Formats: sequence, C-alpha cells, structure tokens
Amino acid sequence: MSIHFGTSGWRAIIADEFDFAAVGKVTEAICSEFRIAGRQQSMVIAHDTRFLGEQFAAECAGIVSAYGFRSLLCDGPTPTPTVACAIRTEQAACGINFTASHNPPEYNGMKLSTADGAPALPTVTSKIENLLALGLPETHGDSTVAVSESYDPKSVYLEDLARKVRFDAIGASGAKYAYDPLWGTGRGYLDEVLRLHGVEVETIHDWRDVLFGGRAPEPEETHLEELRERVLAEKCTLGLATDGDGDRFGVMDSNGTFITPNQLIAVLFDYLAESRNWDGGVARSVATSHLVDRVAHARGLPVYETPVGFKYIGELINEDKIVLGGEESAGLSIKGHYPEKDGILACLLAAEAVAARGATLTEQLDSLYSRTGKLESGRIGVRLTPELMPILKEKLKQEPTAIGGRKIKSINRIDGLKFIFTDDSWLLVRPSGTEPLVRIYAESESAKDLEVLLEQGRKYLLG
Repeated sequence: MSIHFGTSGWRAIIADEFDFAAVGKVTEAICSEFRIAGRQQSMVIAHDTRFLGEQFAAECAGIVSAYGFRSLLCDGPTPTPTVACAIRTEQAACGINFTASHNPPEYNGMKLSTADGAPALPTVTSKIENLLALGLPETHGDSTVAVSESYDPKSVYLEDLARKVRFDAIGASGAKYAYDPLWGTGRGYLDEVLRLHGVEVETIHDWRDVLFGGRAPEPEETHLEELRERVLAEKCTLGLATDGDGDRFGVMDSNGTFITPNQLIAVLFDYLAESRNWDGGVARSVATSHLVDRVAHARGLPVYETPVGFKYIGELINEDKIVLGGEESAGLSIKGHYPEKDGILACLLAAEAVAARGATLTEQLDSLYSRTGKLESGRIGVRLTPELMPILKEKLKQEPTAIGGRKIKSINRIDGLKFIFTDDSWLLVRPSGTEPLVRIYAESESAKDLEVLLEQGRKYLLG
C-alpha cells in the first residue's frame, strides 16, 4: 500500500487502507521525522466524531509516547482549529488529528500540523512519505508501558476566540442563531461560546452520528435544508454550520438564502478592512472567486493567489501579510489567528459583521455588488477514472488560444490549468487533492454564461 498526503493530510477508507497497521506506520514515520535526540517534545493527538476515531487516536498516542514525546491526547472530539491552538499553547512539535474533514463517513484520515499550527507543507509530508516508502523498522520501544496525558484544549481556544471576535456587538444586537454542526466536532464549541456571551442559539444534530446522517458532513447548501427551516421558523438572524472537524463553514441568511463561501469571504474581507484598521491584503486560492480581488483593488490593497490547500494561505498569515485568507471550499482565517482554516471563527465573524453593521448579509452583498459589480462562480466534478488519468495529464500540458470560441488572455499553472479570458471570465481544471475527482471551476458576470463555461470546461476535459 502506498500512502500519500493530499491537500490536507492522508485520507482513506476505514478498514480498507485506513486501519490500525497503517495508522501505526504513519505515526512512526511522523515521530521519526519530528523527534530531536535528547530533547522531550510534546505532540497533540485528537480525533473527530468518525467511527473508531478515539481508538485510532489512542493507538497513535501510545506510539507517540513510546517514541519519547509527551503525548497530549485531547478529551473528546476536537475541531482542527482547536488542535492548532493547542499546538501553539503547548509549544508542541506537531499535532495529529484523526479526521477526514468533510469527506463521506466511510473515510478517516490523519491531518498533520506543524509547530505553528499550520497544515504540514509538502516539504514535510514528502519526507514522511519517503520514510514510509523505505519501510521503517518497528523500533519505537515498548508501547505497553507508554503513557499519554488526557488533555482538554477547549477553554483556551474559546478564550482566544473571545479576544478576536466582538461578542459585545453580537450580544448587544439581541440576535438569535440556529447552528448545525452536522454531527461533527463543532458541537459544544461554536454554540457554547455564543451562550457563554449571553447569545441565544439553538443547535440541531447535537449528538454523535458516525454516519453523519448518511452523507458527507460538508456544510454546503444541499445539506442544510433543516437549518434553513429552523432559521425561517424561529426568525433567526443567521443559520450557522461547520463541517466534520470544524474547519469549514456554512452560513444561511435570515431570509433562508445560502451565502456561498466565495460571497462570505468577500463580505468579511470588506468588513474587516473597514472595521479593524489592519495593514495587509487578502489571499485566495487559485480556485476562489475574483470578487475578493475587486474588493481589495477598490481599497488599494494587494491580492495574493495561492495553490489550493490552506497551508499556502497559512504561510501568508504567519508572515503577517494579509487581513484575511480564504478558499471557495469554505476555509478561512484572519490576521493574528492560526495559519489554519477555522469554520467556527468564520461563523462568528459573519455574526459580528451583521451585528456591527446593522445589515443582513444579503444587504451587505448588494452593497458590495453596487461597488464592485456582480460575479457568478461555480464548480462541477468529473470522476477521475483510470481511463481519464492520461487524458488529464495531456490536457494539463496544452496551451490553447481559445475555448468554445472564447479567446484566452493568459494561462495560469499555479495549480492545475486556469484560463483567463479576454472578458475576465475564467475556467480552471485541476485534480482534487482529497477525492478521486477532476474539479472544473468557472466564473463569469452572468449566471447563464457560467453554465456555458462549466460545460465548455467539461467538453475540453472529456473531448
């Protein structure tokens, strides 16, 4: 079996490739890479709400301890951003979270974070892959006498959020929220911190379900119909949602309108640039809407484009170059926070923006569009079959001058193949880093033209 780290860690199907033997091998490779002779270091170990999560984490923690690390095993299901906070608080060498994030319930995974709390970069994960390929001898010691420490990371994380979010404004607004953690790790975090500050919130799906209701725990619109119903029935200010490990967000406005990640990233960047008086620009992945570029240009602020994968945006947060960094796949973080996606923070900032501005997200979007113009963005997925793989490889090498009669102004190869057209619409073809799919992204000023662009992208790939 060959183990590879994708956009955000290693993921595989439980009891197929993801089993205790594989987990042990990956843990040993991580320990070998991070261990410094003669020095005791800490390592934070956590898990989400997936099947066997606590058993995998305990197995990992035993090996980590046997390798001489101080093994900090988090109590209960823990969000990925909370793990990032814990790594920094404990000055740990790294952290491992057993999660497959938003993937379907049959998956599990190991997210590796480095000492800064950021997702491990390819320079690190490639070394671990090489160690695994070489086949490590099992020389970690006697795991039967290894001891891990029970560790509660919640309170420190929630206290840190209180320093970064204006709960005074949220509380003073008299707002009411509905929250859907999608049976994941956000339950007892996002709702609890709101309640701690006197804010009314009603939580649905507030229990562990290893099958996540029979679908992927991804806070996309089609998965949030119950949240929409609750928002409308209870006349909530917002409906908030997070994914399986709490690093992705979903937001529903008071009128039941789903605010897309691309839209929320632009609104929150506009709000933070206006309200915080911070220096810096904005970072977005190559697949994310250029709407946030228009906001930045209107404010005279720089835009940084990165490959897909929040680890690259995290570097810019560490370098203090940006006010906000975001991805269309619902990842976001801000200046002074961890270099890791934080869906809990994103939801709280949405609540703050509505409270502080006294305007719904729909109203804020309309105001933003009046200044920047409207953009429509979307994506589709094509299953990456063995037959399609050589075709994709060949397509990624090509340099056409037009697609579907649309002239190409420039080609961007930062991640996949991105065509920028003369009318400033764009099309991106890239393989997913977490699933066996080829993703096709597009953006245009017209919803109708967006549909045409996506179909042209499909024909370019398959034709």
